Amino acid sequence: MSIDTETARRVAKLARIKVEDAELPALAQDFNRILGFVEQLNEVDVEGVEPMTSVTPMRLKRREDVVSDGGQQDKVLANAPDAREGFFAVPKVVE
Repeated sequence: MSIDTETARRVAKLARIKVEDAELPALAQDFNRILGFVEQLNEVDVEGVEPMTSVTPMRLKRREDVVSDGGQQDKVLANAPDAREGFFAVPKVVE
Protein backbone atom coordinates (compact mmCIF):
# COMPACT_ATOMS: atom_id res chain seq x y z
CA MET A 1 0.00 0.00 0.00
CA SER A 2 1.32 3.42 -0.90
CA ILE A 3 0.19 6.78 0.45
CA ASP A 4 0.12 9.70 -1.98
CA THR A 5 -0.03 13.41 -1.12
CA GLU A 6 -3.83 13.56 -1.43
CA THR A 7 -4.23 10.72 1.06
CA ALA A 8 -1.74 12.43 3.38
CA ARG A 9 -3.76 15.65 3.08
CA ARG A 10 -6.95 13.75 3.99
CA VAL A 11 -5.33 12.02 6.97
CA ALA A 12 -4.01 15.35 8.24
CA LYS A 13 -7.47 16.88 7.89
CA LEU A 14 -9.08 13.98 9.75
CA ALA A 15 -6.46 14.30 12.50
CA ARG A 16 -7.11 18.06 12.64
CA ILE A 17 -3.45 18.79 11.89
CA LYS A 18 -2.58 21.80 9.76
CA VAL A 19 -0.03 20.75 7.16
CA GLU A 20 1.25 23.14 4.52
CA ASP A 21 1.13 21.95 0.90
CA ALA A 22 4.93 21.98 0.70
CA GLU A 23 5.14 19.54 3.64
CA LEU A 24 2.67 16.99 2.23
CA PRO A 25 5.21 14.96 0.19
CA ALA A 26 7.40 14.50 3.26
CA LEU A 27 4.36 13.51 5.34
CA ALA A 28 3.31 10.97 2.70
CA GLN A 29 6.84 9.55 2.72
CA ASP A 30 6.72 9.24 6.53
CA PHE A 31 3.38 7.41 6.30
CA ASN A 32 4.86 5.04 3.72
CA ARG A 33 7.81 4.29 6.03
CA ILE A 34 5.42 3.52 8.89
CA LEU A 35 3.32 1.23 6.71
CA GLY A 36 6.48 -0.49 5.50
CA PHE A 37 7.45 -1.24 9.08
CA VAL A 38 3.98 -2.62 9.82
CA GLU A 39 4.26 -4.86 6.75
CA GLN A 40 7.57 -6.18 8.12
CA LEU A 41 5.81 -7.08 11.36
CA ASN A 42 3.26 -9.10 9.39
CA GLU A 43 6.10 -11.33 8.14
CA VAL A 44 6.97 -12.51 11.67
CA ASP A 45 5.83 -16.07 12.41
CA VAL A 46 3.77 -15.97 15.61
CA GLU A 47 2.18 -19.40 15.23
CA GLY A 48 1.85 -21.02 18.66
CA VAL A 49 2.84 -17.88 20.58
CA GLU A 50 0.35 -17.03 23.30
CA PRO A 51 -0.64 -13.38 23.75
CA MET A 52 0.88 -11.75 26.81
CA THR A 53 0.39 -8.58 28.78
CA SER A 54 3.97 -8.32 30.05
CA VAL A 55 7.38 -9.64 29.07
CA THR A 56 7.83 -11.09 32.55
CA PRO A 57 5.28 -13.37 34.21
CA MET A 58 4.27 -11.54 37.36
CA ARG A 59 1.17 -10.61 39.29
CA LEU A 60 0.57 -7.21 40.76
CA LYS A 61 0.37 -6.95 44.51
CA ARG A 62 -3.21 -6.70 45.64
CA ARG A 63 -4.70 -5.32 48.79
CA GLU A 64 -8.14 -5.52 50.26
CA ASP A 65 -10.43 -2.78 48.92
CA VAL A 66 -11.46 -1.09 52.14
CA VAL A 67 -12.80 2.44 52.57
CA SER A 68 -10.77 4.44 55.10
CA ASP A 69 -10.13 8.05 56.00
CA GLY A 70 -6.48 7.69 55.07
CA GLY A 71 -5.27 8.53 58.57
CA GLN A 72 -2.71 11.02 57.24
CA GLN A 73 -4.46 14.36 57.61
CA ASP A 74 -1.52 15.95 59.42
CA LYS A 75 0.95 14.81 56.76
CA VAL A 76 -1.26 16.04 53.91
CA LEU A 77 -1.90 19.41 55.52
CA ALA A 78 1.83 19.83 56.22
CA ASN A 79 2.24 20.57 52.49
CA ALA A 80 -0.41 23.30 52.49
CA PRO A 81 0.71 26.93 52.54
CA ASP A 82 -2.34 27.72 54.73
CA ALA A 83 -4.37 25.15 56.68
CA ARG A 84 -7.08 25.90 59.26
CA GLU A 85 -9.22 23.61 61.39
CA GLY A 86 -8.05 20.51 59.57
CA PHE A 87 -8.74 21.82 56.04
CA PHE A 88 -6.87 23.58 53.22
CA ALA A 89 -7.48 27.35 53.42
CA VAL A 90 -7.79 29.03 50.05
CA PRO A 91 -8.52 32.65 49.11
CA LYS A 92 -12.09 33.53 48.27
CA VAL A 93 -12.50 33.84 44.48
CA VAL A 94 -16.25 34.44 44.10
CA GLU A 95 -18.05 37.34 45.75
